[in-house]
Amino acid sequence: MNTNEIISAERRYLVQTYVRPDMVLSHGEGCTLWDCDGRRYLDFMAGIAVVALGHADAEWAAAVQAQAGRLAHVSNLFHTAPHVELARRLVENSFADRVFFGNSGSEANEAALKFARKAAKAAGHEGKTGIVAFTGSFHGRTMGALAVTAKEAYRAPFAPLVPGVTFAPFNDVEAARAAIGPDTCAVIVEPVQGEGGVNPATGDFLQALRAACDEHGALLIFDEVQCGLGRTGTLWAHEAYGVAPDMMTLAKPLANGLPIGVVLVTEAVAGVLQPGDHGSTFGAGPLVCAAACVVFDRVSAPAFLADVREKGAYLLERLNALDSPHITAVRGCGLLVGVELDEPVAPILAAARERGLLIINAGTHVIRLAPPLVVTKEQIDEAVELLAVSLKL
Repeated sequence: MNTNEIISAERRYLVQTYVRPDMVLSHGEGCTLWDCDGRRYLDFMAGIAVVALGHADAEWAAAVQAQAGRLAHVSNLFHTAPHVELARRLVENSFADRVFFGNSGSEANEAALKFARKAAKAAGHEGKTGIVAFTGSFHGRTMGALAVTAKEAYRAPFAPLVPGVTFAPFNDVEAARAAIGPDTCAVIVEPVQGEGGVNPATGDFLQALRAACDEHGALLIFDEVQCGLGRTGTLWAHEAYGVAPDMMTLAKPLANGLPIGVVLVTEAVAGVLQPGDHGSTFGAGPLVCAAACVVFDRVSAPAFLADVREKGAYLLERLNALDSPHITAVRGCGLLVGVELDEPVAPILAAARERGLLIINAGTHVIRLAPPLVVTKEQIDEAVELLAVSLKL
């Protein structure tokens, strides 16, 4: 099928929950994508911060091919080596003692909320079911994850959602302390908000959350689905704050485009969970775990992370030098950067795409740049130049 035929068929056969541009992507390499008509695009979205190693990475592809030729799926009713190898890597390089595997960020957050409720009940607190989340949050589209997502446009069509959720202002220490109390079983927060506008948490804020959770016997959940695994220049985004959670959720970049979700937990949390409390048919299949081991080994290398920090600083420097009266703020960490404008960004995204640059929004007034972590400084220069031209429209 050609481009027009594919787009027409999409409109006929798919549920229309996405608004896609009139282009069909066909293949990619590194930080570059091509469409069916041969047009080249510089990818500064990475599949929404997913393709950490870039498109068609040779080592990743070889691992996927090799594992697919041996064993792709047996369900969680059996042991396989890849899921244990991945779990070991995650535990030995984090605060956690154990992991649970699912298939997406939403699933990981659903599991973390379930685990928090179970932990409170196991401690004898039947009524301790409250969950505190924050303005600007995005934790997923399933019912529990949506209940702790702040954006009303996402929530309203599906109300009533899971009850017991309280929202407090992000980065407001006193408001957070007031919201967290004896009936709170969990607090969930992104150390760096992605969808909400690329908003880094302050150190005082995360430290206050840790202290309030300890005071009231609540579990602190860090959602690092988007900001974790090297995206901010450290392996975990929360490393920069010196604050450890009780649970952490991961997903997007871990398998470089294959579906995976993870909840990392302390032994105290793991100890309250019994066989049958939670499950996943497809979670931690040997194929996706083999791919994820390649990603983890590459991204966790100190030299790789140092390179992300250097390129992230360079990207911020180039963006701060842009001469545009519409830019009101540039912020971010590593290779997760937001450019806030005094006008809606949708026309800018479209203009950039026409010039061969793929970027994404984070709300109505923020441009989000989240390229593959293997992006080069030359590609950063090209992206900033294309963005500069697009901003002048």
